[in-house]
Amino acid sequence: MNIREALLQEHSKQQCEKIVRYIGSSQIRFNELVQLFLNDEYRVTQRAAWPLSYSAITHPELIRKHLRSLVKNLEIPGIHDAVKRNTVRMLQAIDIPTALQGEVMDICFRFVEDPNEKVAVKAFSLTVLYNLSRKHPDIIPEVKLLIEQQMPHQTAGFKSRAKKILKEMEK
Repeated sequence: MNIREALLQEHSKQQCEKIVRYIGSSQIRFNELVQLFLNDEYRVTQRAAWPLSYSAITHPELIRKHLRSLVKNLEIPGIHDAVKRNTVRMLQAIDIPTALQGEVMDICFRFVEDPNEKVAVKAFSLTVLYNLSRKHPDIIPEVKLLIEQQMPHQTAGFKSRAKKILKEMEK
């Protein structure tokens, strides 16, 4: 399979699953997908985001060598929402190395605070912050304050996720 051609052929859940199955546990194929995600044209990058996140969630060992690049990619102004959404979706499902935790926390705090950010990116960022708060309990008050500030202005989906996180933090 030519991954780039498959990405351009169709943008559907079925096509995403087909690409994820093709990549499987192959580091070489995953590396190719990451290269397309980080370095190709806008449409390819956008479409590579979905299978990238699902492949990384299914085989987290594949993402390790690329995590620094993917986190840096989140800092690029104007990146597509699909890129942010799927990268943060992946981050909520993996063990983030200690060396990247501070940077990831900073990015996620900014995403949640940004009034123009999409709700999925905000919700996934909350989960990443919650996961990191278990290793860094000192951020819990900041996460709680952020949630309280955001709640009145957010969607039902955000509120639901935020309430679950607050409940877990109380334990």
